Amino acid sequence: MEKTVVITGASRGIGKSAAFAFSDAGYGVCINYLQSEKEALEAVTEINRRGGNAFAFRADVSVEAQARALVRAAQERFSHVDVLVNNAGIALDRLFTQTTTEEWSRVFAVNVNGAFHCCQAALPDMISRKKGKILNVSSVWGMVGASCEVAYSAGKAALIGFTKALAKELGPSNIQVNCVAPGVIDTEMNGSLSDADLLCLCEQTPLGKIGKPEDVAALLVFLASDKADFLTGQVISPNGGFVI
Repeated sequence: MEKTVVITGASRGIGKSAAFAFSDAGYGVCINYLQSEKEALEAVTEINRRGGNAFAFRADVSVEAQARALVRAAQERFSHVDVLVNNAGIALDRLFTQTTTEEWSRVFAVNVNGAFHCCQAALPDMISRKKGKILNVSSVWGMVGASCEVAYSAGKAALIGFTKALAKELGPSNIQVNCVAPGVIDTEMNGSLSDADLLCLCEQTPLGKIGKPEDVAALLVFLASDKADFLTGQVISPNGGFVI
């Protein structure tokens, strides 16, 4: 039986790389997007051209009904969902004293509530099957915090606590829950960084380079595999040594 994965926020960056990596590993892939329809459909076309099995579904995962519709669509297409990757997220580069209540709430709605809604939708079938993997994409800033990114850091830290607690609760159902907390990765989200900022970040990274989305995607595929069946509740940070 073909393994399947739902990846939220999969039209660009880490999510898009994960979609291709999972497809290459033999998974049926549901690519979730919200605004980047063109990029999502292009990814679907390319994956299917290569002989994969992918489809795209538009949903704002911060809205419970839409998150449930996303998971239901994947279950209808594939009959089941083996892996849920909660990758959808938004950033906010703002002084804390200038952060509005609306901005704070939106960051948490997408970055934290989105994972909550998708997990609640996917888990009943996983629990009944006694099988499943949930992978939450946090950030190195969720581990150590970042100045001028308090809302983002707090939301990503919440995902880490969410991962650990849910792993304990779901362990008896043979469901593994892990968290990936990337360092500085070459994505559009970091596209606003200046060359000077990127150089500084490279100098602070022992490996002396910025990570690629493919680096994170490879880790996600490993954590979803049978080789990671004894890993749960863990936070793994591909960051080039930026945080040790």
